[in-house]
Amino acid sequence: MQLNYKRIGSGSPLIILHGLYGMSDNWLTIAKQLADHFEIFLIDQRNHGASPHSESQTYTDMVDDLKEFFEKHDIEKASILGHSMGGKTAMFFATAHPERISRLIIADISPKSYVADKHAAPQLEMHSKIINAMLSVDFTQVKSRRDVALQMETILPNKRIIQFLLKNLKKNEDNHFSWQLNINAIKNNVNNILEGFDEKKFNESNALTNFPVLFLRGENSDYIQDNDEILIRKIFPYADIVTIFDAGHWLHAEQPQAFHSAIMDFVFN
Repeated sequence: MQLNYKRIGSGSPLIILHGLYGMSDNWLTIAKQLADHFEIFLIDQRNHGASPHSESQTYTDMVDDLKEFFEKHDIEKASILGHSMGGKTAMFFATAHPERISRLIIADISPKSYVADKHAAPQLEMHSKIINAMLSVDFTQVKSRRDVALQMETILPNKRIIQFLLKNLKKNEDNHFSWQLNINAIKNNVNNILEGFDEKKFNESNALTNFPVLFLRGENSDYIQDNDEILIRKIFPYADIVTIFDAGHWLHAEQPQAFHSAIMDFVFN
């Protein structure tokens, strides 16, 4: 699948992978801050942004998409920064193709399965609300972005998340609104997207140690919990784990300067 992307900056390659319901545009501010040091590829993953739609969305799919992207753009090795779903894609890609990784930066996601983890009930409930809210919108009754927001608020009473989701609205030539991302495919594949690594498949002989790894977690987020460090260390034994204070799951948007500083410290110190 040929993924939509933007390219800025110069230097060694850095690929940025957005999270679920996101798109490459969400990361332009961070990318511009890093553009003096890297040639940055901001990718729309399948079913998101302007990339093609598909009925299937597994990490095997997304790893294959990324490998095709590497080959199409003659990228031998790259650093990868991935947030949430994008972080999972980055981790799965690193385990499948470790020779293509210069460094790995994972933003607020654990390698674990959120479907199987009993502590992940709040995340599962939030995803259910988001998907139901997006699917509930009757676009025949919509004349503005505010109309969409008002419809969604009946199911998802979180205005900040709604504003983030509204970035996925598009308007056709007849001035009719619709979702740009493939919300039906996301609904049908959400368990695949929330899946994770099998701890039993990793040991000292196949742990990934040949490139530096950084995990960034939001202080107010519950996506990476203290006990997740066991699985992180099993796959990436020498990973740095850094907390961004006063930040939730969208830590790059909530604390952009601290997020940028943590990346620069990791890359250059």
